[in-house]
Amino acid sequence: MDEAAVLRQVVRQIQEHCQLSASPSLDRPHQINPRQMRTLSLSFCVFPLLSGLISVGFIPVVLLYVLEFNNSLEYDFCGLLMKDKSGTKMVEVLEPPPCKRQRRGNPAKAISSISSDIMDQQIWKNFPEDLFEAVIARLPTESFFKFRTVCRKWNSLLSSRSFSHQIAEVPQLHPWFYAVTHENIAKGVMYNPARRKWHHISIPFLPAKIVYLPVASAGGLICFLDLAHKNFYVSNPLTSSFKELPPRSYRVWSRVAVGMILNGKTAGNGYKIMWLGCNGDHEIYDSVHNSWTHCADFPPSIKLPFSLNFRSQTVSTCRTIYFMHTEPNGILAYDVAIGVWKQYLIPSPLHLTDHTLAEHEGQILLVGLVTKNAANCVYIWEMQKMTLLWKEVDRMPNIWCLELYGKHVRMTCLGNHGLLMLSLRSKRMNRLVMCNLATKEWQRVPECLHPHGKKRQTIACGTALHPFPTALA
Repeated sequence: MDEAAVLRQVVRQIQEHCQLSASPSLDRPHQINPRQMRTLSLSFCVFPLLSGLISVGFIPVVLLYVLEFNNSLEYDFCGLLMKDKSGTKMVEVLEPPPCKRQRRGNPAKAISSISSDIMDQQIWKNFPEDLFEAVIARLPTESFFKFRTVCRKWNSLLSSRSFSHQIAEVPQLHPWFYAVTHENIAKGVMYNPARRKWHHISIPFLPAKIVYLPVASAGGLICFLDLAHKNFYVSNPLTSSFKELPPRSYRVWSRVAVGMILNGKTAGNGYKIMWLGCNGDHEIYDSVHNSWTHCADFPPSIKLPFSLNFRSQTVSTCRTIYFMHTEPNGILAYDVAIGVWKQYLIPSPLHLTDHTLAEHEGQILLVGLVTKNAANCVYIWEMQKMTLLWKEVDRMPNIWCLELYGKHVRMTCLGNHGLLMLSLRSKRMNRLVMCNLATKEWQRVPECLHPHGKKRQTIACGTALHPFPTALA
């Protein structure tokens, strides 16, 4: 069949299509309305037979010549409106891309075949190990609770030095909080502020029938002290890594203030734990040497005995540990690197009852409950190193302070690094609130419920820690 016959057959098919769609005939092209021509052109594009007539490059096209006598055809229909040398305009109609055919057969088999291709061991065995560890290190912290049960390789990652380095490179946005409750003081609870969720955990290696209080934390590790103040323990609550520290040289039966600080960026470089008594006795433990040593003596300007605030946790910044003492009011600081004691005498704000130290971006803060007449409110002050005064920087919202009006409130601070968790309680009230020191936002913390019921648990004491799954005690 020659080209003329093919063209006549095509035109005949187009005319039949136009008659079915009630469109004008092509016998009188000068009467075609441009909008109708747009529809006609779109209809014209659907005929697969036209795709084989003329080909330009690799794109099959069909040229439709339309004689125009009134110059009204100024639209670009399905392709490009062009003009040849004789003045005749033409519309170059481009064929649309072919539609994808639907996959035949069973979709489940297709998915399984794709999955088998994706999980092909020949492909994944060449995946870069450092990239694999970098991805795993950025998983949510909750993932590490089930991380070790996946396979032996993933379990061994927690003791890998390269994986520990990858986790150290991930910025820690907010700390978690570890606490013990009055109802179940033998076990601990952990709170994730990002997901606003409580986790009930236990450390199986701690000796039974003895109460252990979290007194300090650093690098994902928590330092515990038994209620009789005899022994210290260090543990990572995420992995149950546990260590009992050797006996101390001093047998101190009274209450002590405890601080903890890292030797480097992570716990892998070692850590130090320091305790301080009211009579001036003190020792420091170095995990590298696994021993207690006596620190530097106090200078004559520092008078003994101390009146320490044991409800106030210690604060560590860089290489210095800060202790809160009340008589005289101020802060006692010990530089771990050079072994030097310093004392900052700072008068306390008026009407201050419960108070504790905190730290944010290297600045020392004071968090206190102010009680005046029947009004109660929580204030936050910042230490001015030039004037040695406390400057107010934030306070709890007034509407929350009104809820404390007329109540005998006690305050306990669980966290002191960037994010504060405050336990405010009275006879008929037990409230947990949180303050973000960076944004100065206050929010309520959901109640801590018993894992096997809906009974509410009250926080006794606790500490803040940055979760670090590879930290070893």
